Amino acid sequence: MTKVAIFTSGRAEYGLLTPLIDELKEHPEFEVGLFVTGMHLSHEFGHSVNQIEANSHVIWERIEGLLSGDSESAICKSLALTTLGMSEALQRHQPDILFLLGDRYELLAAAQAATIHRIPIGHIHGGETTEGAFDEAIRHAITKMSHLHFTSTDIYRQRVIQMGESPQKVFNVGAMGLDNITKLNPLSRQQLSEDLKLDFDKKTFLITYHPVTLEDKTPKWAVMELLDALSELNESNFIFTHPNSDPNSREILPLVRDFVESHAPNAILVENLGMLRYLSVLKIAAAVIGNSSSGIIEAPLLNTATINIGSRQRGRIAGNSIIQCDDDQDEILNAIRESQSKSFQRNMLSFKNPYGYGNASSQIVDILSKIKLDKILIKKFNDLDNIRI
Repeated sequence: MTKVAIFTSGRAEYGLLTPLIDELKEHPEFEVGLFVTGMHLSHEFGHSVNQIEANSHVIWERIEGLLSGDSESAICKSLALTTLGMSEALQRHQPDILFLLGDRYELLAAAQAATIHRIPIGHIHGGETTEGAFDEAIRHAITKMSHLHFTSTDIYRQRVIQMGESPQKVFNVGAMGLDNITKLNPLSRQQLSEDLKLDFDKKTFLITYHPVTLEDKTPKWAVMELLDALSELNESNFIFTHPNSDPNSREILPLVRDFVESHAPNAILVENLGMLRYLSVLKIAAAVIGNSSSGIIEAPLLNTATINIGSRQRGRIAGNSIIQCDDDQDEILNAIRESQSKSFQRNMLSFKNPYGYGNASSQIVDILSKIKLDKILIKKFNDLDNIRI
C-alpha cells in the first residue's frame, strides 16, 4: 500500500482536507495518517485535535510547535520546533508522499523536513496570490519544493507551470472546500439557534478577521474600524470566529470580546465552529465579513455575499458575489449595505464561482492512484519557451 501523510495545523485547513482524507481511507491502495500540529493542539485556539479524533481519522504524530507568543520571533521559533518535530515524525513513519494544503507558515516547516528526508510532496492550492500576507512567499516556496500540484483554477495552474513546474505534474481540480459543500447536510436554523443561543430570525453576519502580515500597521486599528461599522447594524446577529495564530493576532481578541459583551445576546465569539456548523452558518448568513479565504472560495457556492476587507486576500480570483473594501468604517458599512440591497441579492443566483463545483478530492485520489512515486523526486525546470501549457 502507498503510505499517504496529511499535514494539518489548523481548523480551516483540516476542514478542507477532510473529504480527501475520507476518499483516501476508502481506497484499497492507500494507507493514510495525519501529522497534527499548530493550533490543533492549543486550547487557546479551540483544541481542534478533538474534532480530528471524533472523525476517526488516524493521527500518526502530534507535533508540538506553537509557542504562546505571537511576535515575529515566536513565529520563527515555532517554525524551528515544527521542523524538528516533522523530521522525527518522517523518520519514524517514512510515508511515500506528504500532502500540504495552502500557505500557512507551519507548512513551510513540513516542506523543509520532507525535502531533506526525500519525501515527495503533493501541494494543494498553489499558484494563488494573497498580496497582503507573507503567506504569498511561503506558498510559492512550497510550490518549488513540491512534486505534484493540485490547483483550484486553470489560471493558477498556469502560474505554477510558469514557475518551472512540469505541466504533466500540475492538475486543475478546483477548490477543496467545495467538496464539503456538495456533501453538506446542513444544520437547521433551529438546531443552530439552540446550539449557539442566537435568534436566527434576525440577519446574521459571520465575521472572521486575520492579521494582515505584510503591513506595518498592527491589526488593532483595522478591527476597530470593522467593529465600529458593525455597531451601526441594528437588530442583527454577529458570529465571530477566532483569528489565526499569526503575528499580532492577540491584539484582535480583546477588542472582539469587548464588542461581544456589549452587544449580548446578539453577538458571540466561537473558538472553533467546526466544519458542519461553520458551513451551516455560512449558508444562512446575510453575509460573511472579514478577510478569510472562505469568503472568496466557499461562500459563492452557497449564494452568500462576501465583504472582503483590506489587502490580505488581494490578488485572489474573486467572483461577482465578493465586494471589496478598505479597512475603513464607512467603506465597510457601505459594502455591507450594498450586499443586502435588493438588486445585489437578486443577482446572487446568477453569479458564477470560478473555483469549480466540488469534486477535487476524488480527482486527486484518482490522479495519485495512476502516478508512480518512486522516480518523482528529481525535477527538471521547464522553461516556458520549450513547453506547451
